Amino acid sequence: MTVLVTGGAGYIGAHVVRLLQSAGREVLVADDLSTGSADRVPGATLVRLDLADPSSVVPLTDACRAHGVTAVIHLAARKRVDESVARPLWYLTQNVGGLANVLRGVRAADVSTMIFSSSAAVYGSCGGAPVSEDDATRPVNPYGRSKLAGEMLVRDVVRSSDLRAVSLRYFNVAGAGWPELGDTGVTNLVTQTLDRLTRGERPEVYGTDYATPDGSGVRDYLHVVDLAQAHLAVLDRLEAGHLPRDVYNVGTGHGASVLEVLALLGRVSGLDAAPEIGPRRAGDPASVVAAVDRIRAEVGWRARHGVPEVLSSAWAAWSAAHP
Repeated sequence: MTVLVTGGAGYIGAHVVRLLQSAGREVLVADDLSTGSADRVPGATLVRLDLADPSSVVPLTDACRAHGVTAVIHLAARKRVDESVARPLWYLTQNVGGLANVLRGVRAADVSTMIFSSSAAVYGSCGGAPVSEDDATRPVNPYGRSKLAGEMLVRDVVRSSDLRAVSLRYFNVAGAGWPELGDTGVTNLVTQTLDRLTRGERPEVYGTDYATPDGSGVRDYLHVVDLAQAHLAVLDRLEAGHLPRDVYNVGTGHGASVLEVLALLGRVSGLDAAPEIGPRRAGDPASVVAAVDRIRAEVGWRARHGVPEVLSSAWAAWSAAHP
């Protein structure tokens, strides 16, 4: 009953691994350690593999068989929008090709259950209302398109086999369950702001003329521990039988504006978070908030942490890593 977690030595993956271990599950981690660290997953068996390389299929299959893997949580992927715009072919190879290789490996090992890490980026430019799983998917960048293609590939494999699978569309993930598992990447509003604040620089805000209460963009900020708990809840349901849907939003259902987040980060850090205001960035929607009725009703999961807890835990992890 071992669970394979691809990308398990990364930020989100390490939280998933720790909760699986706390639940008494054996865990096998497959990671190339390009952004992760083996120190994050003590007690788990680690296989170092570049899953985007077709040569990884056979050793992945062998590892799954050797460790009795029955389920896979596929998190390994590239996730920087700007990088995907600059390197679209590489993103296709990494995210879709990597998923295809994982599917080949786990299917050859008769793994029957899968959770695929998708993204709210599949929706593209959203309106002001919370976005639901039934809304149109119109990704506006190669990263979002790679995640939507991944969902389609998983769905096709399910239709052609006995694989049970669900895709989870993450919204804005931040925070830390334990300081040593904090986000080390400077790729989102929270870590970019903390990085600038601790270097004595002002954070940046791109646009304050949106149709939102304070004019800045509104997003749904999800605590990484809540996200990890969502994986365990979905995995339990999948292992007990099919869920009625194959895709679920994972968010809080509530939005916070960029200016609100900066003000809170200033308070928890004690640093001056007065921002520099710049023009809008092309393609940034005014508001992206998850509709979460489906996962609450059908999985029984809901987020338990609010934005203040997300940001205070992010600051605790950041300040521990950058004393």
